[in-house]
Amino acid sequence: MKTVKFKHNLIARAVAIAAVSGSVTVPVIAQEEQGLAAIEKIEVTATRRAGSIQDVPINIAALDGAALEEKGIGDISEVLRFVPGIVAIDQGGRNGNPIIVRGINADPLGQGSGNTQGGTVATYLGEIPLAIDLRITDLERVEVLLGPQGTLYGAGTLSGAIRYIPTKPKFDGTQIDLRGDLFQTSESDNLGTDLGVTFNLPLSDTFAVRVALDRFEDPGFIDQPFIVREIGVSEPDSPRGSDELAPQEDINGQESLTGKLSLRWQPSEVLDATLTYYFQEEDNEGRTISSHMGALPTGKYENAQRVEEPNEESTSLLALEIIADLGFAELTSATGISEYEEIGQRDQTDLLISLEYSYETFPTFTAFTEENERIDTLNQEIRLVSTTDSAFNWIVGAFYNRSEDVGYSAEYTPGYAQFAGFDRPDNLEYFSASSTDITEKAVYGEFGYEITDKWQVTLGARYYEYKIESQSEVDFPLFDRGFIAAGLDEIQARPFDPSLGQEDDGNLFKFNTSYAFNSDLNVYLTVSEGFRIGGVNGGGECDEYDPNGSQGNCLLAPGQQYGPGPNDFAQFDERAYGPDTTRNHELGVKSRWLDGTLTFNTAVYYIEWEDNQLSSATVNASVPITINANGAESRGFEGTFDWLATDDLRITGSFSKTKSELSADVPSLVRTITPPGFATAFEDGSEGDRLPGSPETQFAISATYYQELSDGAELTYSADYAYQGDILSRTAALGGGYTLPSFGVANARVMYETDNWTVTGYVNNLFDKFAETGVQSTPRISQTVEGATVRSFVVNVLRPRTVGVRFTYSFDEF
Repeated sequence: MKTVKFKHNLIARAVAIAAVSGSVTVPVIAQEEQGLAAIEKIEVTATRRAGSIQDVPINIAALDGAALEEKGIGDISEVLRFVPGIVAIDQGGRNGNPIIVRGINADPLGQGSGNTQGGTVATYLGEIPLAIDLRITDLERVEVLLGPQGTLYGAGTLSGAIRYIPTKPKFDGTQIDLRGDLFQTSESDNLGTDLGVTFNLPLSDTFAVRVALDRFEDPGFIDQPFIVREIGVSEPDSPRGSDELAPQEDINGQESLTGKLSLRWQPSEVLDATLTYYFQEEDNEGRTISSHMGALPTGKYENAQRVEEPNEESTSLLALEIIADLGFAELTSATGISEYEEIGQRDQTDLLISLEYSYETFPTFTAFTEENERIDTLNQEIRLVSTTDSAFNWIVGAFYNRSEDVGYSAEYTPGYAQFAGFDRPDNLEYFSASSTDITEKAVYGEFGYEITDKWQVTLGARYYEYKIESQSEVDFPLFDRGFIAAGLDEIQARPFDPSLGQEDDGNLFKFNTSYAFNSDLNVYLTVSEGFRIGGVNGGGECDEYDPNGSQGNCLLAPGQQYGPGPNDFAQFDERAYGPDTTRNHELGVKSRWLDGTLTFNTAVYYIEWEDNQLSSATVNASVPITINANGAESRGFEGTFDWLATDDLRITGSFSKTKSELSADVPSLVRTITPPGFATAFEDGSEGDRLPGSPETQFAISATYYQELSDGAELTYSADYAYQGDILSRTAALGGGYTLPSFGVANARVMYETDNWTVTGYVNNLFDKFAETGVQSTPRISQTVEGATVRSFVVNVLRPRTVGVRFTYSFDEF
């Protein structure tokens, strides 16, 4: 029996931290400064110039890094529940958490989706675009921009950008910060920990070193009672408690070791250079899924899969940032070299028995897939920002990015080869491999003019071009005893397929204007465009149609016949898809009231989405692919308030309403297979069909009360509640989609703080709410095939009530 071995070391869930949406502000309250002025002191640079959140005339928000640590924020999905207009689909650490802004998403929810390259949101670590989730600590702040930002940033973005700004080494003294977290999750048998240290050492007045190291251990809370004892030998449909099974508890545990080493050199006031190395080693034991709605007798925190589904992920980034003051402008050069590698396995039994190719006739059939992927990226961005005191201001930049992605998927069916009469000792049944090189180039810029002291106008433009080279192949080793699976290096060395090549270029523009009626009222209007590059779908090309034969897993070329009827032709090129674009129209108001103790911000928007990339499936074997649809749109409203009710009590709240839908019909959106693997029915997406992945309604409210103690220490009491409406699992009302029910989550905490110590007791998910946060597959899938139980329809679930205590301690000087 072939299995995948995983070392049990310091590795963990990939997470990021984000905050606040639209014109939302989640304030940071320094203990000695509880007034609204503390908000104004959060300086942001997302517009490439420093300014306060409330006065910058675009949709921007920020959260200070100290608040992230105090609140114990370690998962982006937890943060974004309190942000209107933006949501992160909580799939647990094993799958990543897709970020969806203002409903701009057409992908169905499911296994493997995340905020990776090709998503609608650009994520930056410092000045480097990094599409891979990374658990980041020691942050100065997080900045969030809603709407396309292609004239301010190198990376293309359809709907928004999130920037994680690391804390740079400091020259003002040696400092050590210790932090720790001990927590217990209901449904879990063990305690979890999160321990870290940050060390800042100035070696001279011009050179400093900063090191951060964090170890995270989550024991998990999902049980897996139906794991087979021996793959291909044990009966997978044995009843709970049978000797054929080897149940495991808390199978979604996570471990990680995350680190940062940063060197900063500032030889003069005109030059500042920082070299930083980030890394993360991550080990996920399994997926955070529940099978409680399936045919097997499982509970709400139980997973019915037949095999364990671990994965290992390794991420590294070497980044060099150089800032030079040229007198008339500031020059920034940002260079990044990153590498990501993942290896894991997953249960593949359900897909194979559902195809009814005879796998289901093997009484002890269980299959698993081994997946391995490596992504190497080189990024270079150069930017000039004017600094002269003038009514005119400008930004110009150039961007280059090359990404090399190589991977394979190998399906193993232990015992089946001998049962079916094939000569394949290793039971390798299916092998697909691909490599893709993407090169992106762009020049961009903005020009602003202050017409009066109160009225300003900004125009922006971007020219981009990209090139994709790719190759892929599919093999069925059961029929070829001599087939030898290739490794990543061999796959990457293969020549590209000219038929899969793709090149494109284009232009984007931006218009922004704002008018400050007075110091308390600012109105802005923005029209901006965004884009996302096209791509290719991995898989082999289909042979010519043979009425006496059958096609396996393959992709059709445009117009290629797939069935006997005269009109049975593919309506899409299944091998490739083109770029898509957005145009965002937004009107916003930022205001202060009650002598500055209340801020109230609103924004309304309308987004046109053309040639939207949309997940579909191949005609043959219903393998997931991406196509271009005929358009979609999103419109909505966002509102937030931040009120200092008294000197000691702060109340914040937010609300959003989003309506995103197809703006044109999409023929053959959903394809329903009938064994043995041919599509005999198509379902169309219709104009007005709601898009998946985001709620129509969100709101949140929080309250914080400060109490100063006689010894100078301070107690802070805080509680919050966040609600999100229901979410569709896939585009269109058809296709057997699933609706994730609405839910709300409450949290509470008490913090004790002195000059050096901070100790916080907290309860997350205070009322132990069970909620479904994501979904894989569809309830339409039959639950039985020839007596075998199909278990592909599962949901991701919210973490149960978690009680913990967190501390930080700072050694100020040595």
